[in-house]
Amino acid sequence: MSTIHIKVARKYIALLFVLLTFSFISNAQNLHIKGRVMDVTNKQPIGYATVAAIGSTTATATDDNGNFALHIEPGFSKVRISYVGYEQQDVSISADAYQELTIYLVPEENTLEAVEIKAPRRSKYSNKNNPAVELIRQVIAHKDENRLEAYEYAEYQQYEKISLGLSNLSEKFKNRKVFKNYQFLFEQEDAEEGATKGYTLPAFIEERLSQFYTRKKPNNSKQLILAEQRAQFDPKFIDNNGMSAYFNKLYQDIDIYESNIELVTNQFLSPIAGASPTFYKFYITDTIKTETPYLVELSFFPRNKADLLFQGKLYITLDGRYAVKHAELSVANDINLNFVRDLDAKLDYERDSNNRYYLKTSSLGLDFSLTDKGTGIKGNRTVIFEDFKTGIAMPDSTYTGPAVVKVFEQEKKPIADDYWLTHRPVPLQSNEQNIYRNIDTLQLMPSFQRFLDISALVLSGYKQLGPVEVGPVNTFYSFNPVEGFRLRLGGRTTDRLSKRFYAEGYTAYGFKDEKWKYFLSATYALNNKSVYTFPQHYLRASVMRDTKIPGQNLEFVQEDNFLLSFKRGENERYLYNDIYRLEYKREFANNLSYVLGLSKWKQQPAGILTYQMFDENGNNRLFNELNTTELSLSVRYAPHEEYYQGKLYRTPIFNKYPIFYFNYVAGLKNVLEGEYDYHNFTLGADKRFYFSQLGYADVNVEGNYILGNNIPFPFLNIHRANQTYAYQLRSYNLMNFLEFVSDHSVSANVQYYMNGFILNKVPLIKKLKWREVFSMKAIYGGLRQENDPAYSSNVFQFQKNDDGQPITYGFGSKPYIEASVGLTNIFKFIRVDYVRRLNYLDQPDAPKHGIRVRVKFDF
Repeated sequence: MSTIHIKVARKYIALLFVLLTFSFISNAQNLHIKGRVMDVTNKQPIGYATVAAIGSTTATATDDNGNFALHIEPGFSKVRISYVGYEQQDVSISADAYQELTIYLVPEENTLEAVEIKAPRRSKYSNKNNPAVELIRQVIAHKDENRLEAYEYAEYQQYEKISLGLSNLSEKFKNRKVFKNYQFLFEQEDAEEGATKGYTLPAFIEERLSQFYTRKKPNNSKQLILAEQRAQFDPKFIDNNGMSAYFNKLYQDIDIYESNIELVTNQFLSPIAGASPTFYKFYITDTIKTETPYLVELSFFPRNKADLLFQGKLYITLDGRYAVKHAELSVANDINLNFVRDLDAKLDYERDSNNRYYLKTSSLGLDFSLTDKGTGIKGNRTVIFEDFKTGIAMPDSTYTGPAVVKVFEQEKKPIADDYWLTHRPVPLQSNEQNIYRNIDTLQLMPSFQRFLDISALVLSGYKQLGPVEVGPVNTFYSFNPVEGFRLRLGGRTTDRLSKRFYAEGYTAYGFKDEKWKYFLSATYALNNKSVYTFPQHYLRASVMRDTKIPGQNLEFVQEDNFLLSFKRGENERYLYNDIYRLEYKREFANNLSYVLGLSKWKQQPAGILTYQMFDENGNNRLFNELNTTELSLSVRYAPHEEYYQGKLYRTPIFNKYPIFYFNYVAGLKNVLEGEYDYHNFTLGADKRFYFSQLGYADVNVEGNYILGNNIPFPFLNIHRANQTYAYQLRSYNLMNFLEFVSDHSVSANVQYYMNGFILNKVPLIKKLKWREVFSMKAIYGGLRQENDPAYSSNVFQFQKNDDGQPITYGFGSKPYIEASVGLTNIFKFIRVDYVRRLNYLDQPDAPKHGIRVRVKFDF
């Protein structure tokens, strides 16, 4: 629950921006559909099958020859075909006023034959002795020689275009009062004579022209981006580069020869993956003899419609190469995929001079919607490959340096409209031509600026007031045992004040402790760019006086977030911190970055936290403050990382590449009143592992070692605990604050998401589209005797409860382990976990189990 404002505002701002701008309405264009329904196994017509528009009462039935005609009223994009003994088929329909369909139904397995004379004869599907399966196995066997990587050398020019917008808007919607000043945005759709014309509302477009070079040995490629342009929104509200990266992540390239195809942040099993006969049903539905060589039309369907699988057709060459000449991909209506109402992809391959096939055109259409009904945002990505050449060896220097280079930025030359007119392989459609101009016009309209301002307040929690922003609103009020009722008011500067200088601050007051708290930071960019812009290069100075719970380390969330005020167990051990910090950050184009920091830190115990030490004579000494000066170095390497950049945080767009990090902190004694010497080393890595249909796992491993003697526990590794009711990924959700400390440790954190692989097989439950999640967190460490108060009188005593029982420990002979099993995708965004603590159960107030909740948006 604590990550709502961060995850929603950044990960989905690009998609939900248009959804919030315009409400969904129904299509105003009548559709006239006719077609034929047949059995996929024997090509016999199916009479009296039901054909209905999904979400409507409009339906018809096929005649004896399987033919039908259906007139659909406005607002529907799919028809459902069903018949007793067959799996129902959901078919997407286009916006064309008149269209024809041929639908093949797949017989259900383990069902009784319908007692009807006209029912066609069916047989149970089997991979054994199935010519369609034998054909797909030939395709699988030959796929390595048919893919691009099989060429020793290849080069080509690639043009790609992404466009999004609302479509099928009615005249009534267009003429609403709120859109009085926005009529220039609406485009009228093309329609045949006699049909009602609807409207589209284009909202985003991006074009890119690139030159590619690939080679087989060593296997690498180079992309030179020759030109790029997109519709730009006001950067005060939207990260245009991040939005572009996110859309490109949704609309990725489709390589039919890959075993797993990544789309809308999920992995789909390709119909020609090695394991495809296990998950798909294949049928030979036609032979095309009008082309040379002859083609076989191979239809395929998922065995389980809820799994992340495609359905569609492959056209295979009968020339001994078994290459794909054309592919049509879509998804079943019951697929466990959020917010995507429809997916349609088409791939066309062309034969080269060596009689091999290369991808010539690719198109991917997605229909997004918050609900199953109503109009959604439709987007399309088109890729066209030109000037394909093979066998031309390029010098090694062609492939050196970054894999992607923006040539147009290096040349620092503006790209004129004439360039696109001569280099675009296909002209823009009429509604696309106006997007660039319309978006620029929108930025100048006060009413649109007000809308963006309100959207920013709702999504990010900040209210713009000229050159500054006030917020975040979720921290204005909170409470805790030490401060009681706490009020806070803060803000930050914007680009309107300065693009290179950024300031942030807040002040807070606790009505119980009657103390003021504050924070102020100033950042200056050293690379003539905004401090938010990649690659970052800045100098920052900050000062803070505020409270903190030892061992609570939150990511992307303010610690005085109102939702975190609710905690379990005893949580009255706080610190008053006075921190002065200076840091320098440098980030490189290859996603390597480092941060150098110098901090002066004074901490005072608050609440019932005590800093006490027993000398050799057993006398108790209390310490009212602790001072340290720290020099720090943090290094992070995240190859191929993409993200959405917010004002304060970056939300990563996950990929398969690992992220490595190294942190070093040195305590400097007798420097700026520092009282201790120590050296704290942390090395870790994060990696997402994909398992195709079995989901994916996020894995973190980390090691820590602290050098130094007689170090008090506040400077040791106080392990991240969580006493809130929100499930936190990086913390131990059943560990109490200050429960475990160490001076050396290793840990592992595994979050395994199965994407509904099990629940998709359970009748009734699969309709809920819930998904399974499992986690395991383990940490094992130790405490050297010179840093353990049980053996040394030169360090602070560990904490005890009111009964005199210790509540702070070093690790014993076993690691701390907790595990959880949960459900995600409840109402599409809620995750609920049952967490179980597996050991150290006899320690005071140690919870054995609990329920934790987290908000998680996923496709």
